[in-house]
Amino acid sequence: MIGMLEYFIISFIAIFVIINPVTTALVFNTLLFFATKQERNLVAWRAATFATGVLLVFAFIGQHILSLFSISIGAFRIAGGIILFGIGMNMIRNVQGEHHQTEENPDLKDDDVSIIPLAIPFISGPGAIATVLILTTEAPSTVHIFPVALAILTVTTMCYFAMKYSHLVAQRIGETERRVITKVFGLILVVISVQFVINGMLDVIPEVLLRLN
Repeated sequence: MIGMLEYFIISFIAIFVIINPVTTALVFNTLLFFATKQERNLVAWRAATFATGVLLVFAFIGQHILSLFSISIGAFRIAGGIILFGIGMNMIRNVQGEHHQTEENPDLKDDDVSIIPLAIPFISGPGAIATVLILTTEAPSTVHIFPVALAILTVTTMCYFAMKYSHLVAQRIGETERRVITKVFGLILVVISVQFVINGMLDVIPEVLLRLN
């Protein structure tokens, strides 16, 4: 059985890659470029807190949500893997994805952006939710959900500090560096998504063969 520390590391890498605190910090800096330090800190705190709550809810009751809609774990693993694969390929090709859809909307700069778009979908977007659900459904035991929760708290805390000090991040990371980081994260995400699909197929194929017989 996979140990708690090992599963935390696996969960942390998967969640970190899909959320990408660096990209979140760059988007945050764009949306609140003219905000005061106090306003930036407040928005960063609210966004990180709300996103943490969303992801923790799906971590602890995600399997009940699947049961409610009669969704098999194998089917969700495959669907989640396909979603993550698409996001990862977009990151590799540097295509504007869910993390960038509202970056160029000037109207958002005049509103409270802590919940939308920062908490959702930049931090706790569909990809992050799918990742958390897959990690909890693949957990070797119920206790292994806690390393997933700890990984969520760790990454969202990193997002908070990345947003809080986003002006420093933006100064040190140029466009070329950002593109390289995005491509590397995208490649890692593609590999993780393929493994999710493989695990899903291993669940689905025996069920299909059993029904055919």
